[in-house]
Amino acid sequence: MSAPTAETARPPMTLTIAGSEATGGAGAQADLKTFQELGSFGIAALTCIVSFDPKDGWSHRFTPIDAQVIADQIEATFADYAPEALDTVKLGMMGSPATITTVAGALAERSPAHVVLDPVLICKGQEPGHALETDNALKAELLPQATFVTPNHFETEQLSGMTVETVDDLQTAAEEIRRISGAAVLAKGGVRLAGDEAVDVFVGAEGTEVLRAPKNGEHAVSGAGCSLAAAVAALLAQGTSPRESARRAKEFVTAGIAQRVAGSTPFDALWQGGLRR
Repeated sequence: MSAPTAETARPPMTLTIAGSEATGGAGAQADLKTFQELGSFGIAALTCIVSFDPKDGWSHRFTPIDAQVIADQIEATFADYAPEALDTVKLGMMGSPATITTVAGALAERSPAHVVLDPVLICKGQEPGHALETDNALKAELLPQATFVTPNHFETEQLSGMTVETVDDLQTAAEEIRRISGAAVLAKGGVRLAGDEAVDVFVGAEGTEVLRAPKNGEHAVSGAGCSLAAAVAALLAQGTSPRESARRAKEFVTAGIAQRVAGSTPFDALWQGGLRR
C-alpha cells in the first residue's frame, strides 16, 4: 500500500493571529490547544507578548511585536500552505493600530473563507476606553472582513452602541452587530447577565438561537473568550455550519470552565481538555 500523499493526509488547518499570554491561560496558547483538541492543525502568528506582573497585582506587561515581523509570519504561513488548505483564520488580541493595519492588509490580500474575529477591545485589568485608537481601528479595518464575530458583554455593547442588561438586550445587540458587519455573531452574556444560566446568542444566516448552560461560578475565567472563538474557527475549518459551530464551541468552553485551572492569579484559567472528562 502506498503512503498517503500530503493532500490526503492533511488535516483541517487553522491560523490564529493573536498575542502570546505567558502563563498559557489565554491568547495564542489557548487557541493552539483548542485547535488540537478539536482536530485542527494549529498555526500561530504572534502580534504581541503579554506577561502578568506578580509584583504589581498581576497587571499586564505588554510588548508589541514589530509590524514587519507580524507580516513576515503571515507571509511564511500562507506561502507554506495552499490557499484552499488554509482558509480559516482566527483573530485575537492586536494591541495597536499599526498591527491592525498590517493584519487587515494581509487578510485583504489573501481573502480566507472564514475570518473569526474575537474583538479584544481591552485586556482583563485594563480600563474600558483604554487604547481608543486601537478599538476604532479594529472596528474600521477588521470588523468588515470578519465572517464570524464573538464579542463578550463589554465588546457587544461597544460594537452595537447599546446597553445590554437582559437576554433580550443581548439578542438585539447581536442583531445590530450582524447588520453592521454582515458576519455571523455569537454574543456572550456569560456571567455578566443576572440569573443561574450563562447565556449567549447566535445570530446568522441560519437564524437566531439562544444558547444556555448553567453558570459555573460568578467570575470570568481567563481564556474562555479566546477558546470560544478558536473552537468556532476549528469547527468551521472542518466544514461545520456557523450555527452548529456556535453550539459545539459553547459546549467546549462550558466543559473547560468546569475543569478550570487555578494558580496564583486572581482569576482561574479555562482548561481546553475539559470535554475529555
